[in-house]
Amino acid sequence: MEQKPEKALNKLGLLGKNISYSFSRAYFKSKFQREQITHWSYENFDIEHIEAFPKILKRNPNLKGLNVTIPFKQSIIPYLDKLDDQANEIGAVNTIKISNEKELIGYNTDCYGFEKSISPILHSIHKRALILGTGGASKAIAFTLKKLGIEYNYVSRTASNLADYTYDTLTNSDISKHLIIINCTPLGTFPKIEDCPDIPYEAISENHILFDLIYNPEETTFLKRGKEKGATICNGQKMLEFQAEKSWNIWNSD
Repeated sequence: MEQKPEKALNKLGLLGKNISYSFSRAYFKSKFQREQITHWSYENFDIEHIEAFPKILKRNPNLKGLNVTIPFKQSIIPYLDKLDDQANEIGAVNTIKISNEKELIGYNTDCYGFEKSISPILHSIHKRALILGTGGASKAIAFTLKKLGIEYNYVSRTASNLADYTYDTLTNSDISKHLIIINCTPLGTFPKIEDCPDIPYEAISENHILFDLIYNPEETTFLKRGKEKGATICNGQKMLEFQAEKSWNIWNSD
């Protein structure tokens, strides 16, 4: 009896720099086992510079999709064939679908993950937000806040056209006026867990929401300091889970 040829393994992966700690690889490995999904694998593609990206494509002909993380969410865009409307408006990509014709299409699922995870803790008093950091992840956060009708201002280390405040100019009054504070910087990520954004924590109240995109550690110094003031806190775990499932749906869509 003639044996059927084995089905080719579909590859997925995470593109980033210094990503050995990766949430995504562990999440998808667990998902594949739990849901008995066969013929799929997920691996890390850890590169120093975005110029190495074409080599990854060449060496992995069975690659069907990628997640993209710091620091490549914006620099990946010139390497893609097209962006969906939302990713184009945000100006950052965290999910790539590779079609059967080898067309590279960029999406942003960070906005979906953030909206799904912050919506349950929002109340009518939460009208203004501070976004700490101006990188690729912050663009998806700003897009979502705008969609939710929440005003926002950026905080950065240095003055720029984008940043409304610098850490040096941020006052207690500014903190009091913005009842949502979102950390989009890597400050506080394992192993440098003592680090945190330099904001006036003394002005935080029980009306505040502190949201940290970091998930390792589970409670960053930024979140701990908010919790001490009675603020509602949320880390990036649920956001990552939501965006991962959204990515999976994109990779499996026609």
